[in-house]
Amino acid sequence: MKVNKMTYVFFAFFLGGLGVHKFYIHKKGLGFLYLVFCWTGIPGVIGIFEGVSAALKESDSEGNIDL
Repeated sequence: MKVNKMTYVFFAFFLGGLGVHKFYIHKKGLGFLYLVFCWTGIPGVIGIFEGVSAALKESDSEGNIDL
């Protein structure tokens, strides 16, 4: 799935603990799981890792990345 790199990285860094970046890529099940466990802080750490991983990916000419 191609998504805008900047939007995904923003969501993962700042709202990753709530699973917003997963809802953005239409993975509602994972997004809900992140939301349920947001009180533990674990989804926030995973969100930061996923944001860094996406930020390091090469984007195409339109600024999109494949996930």
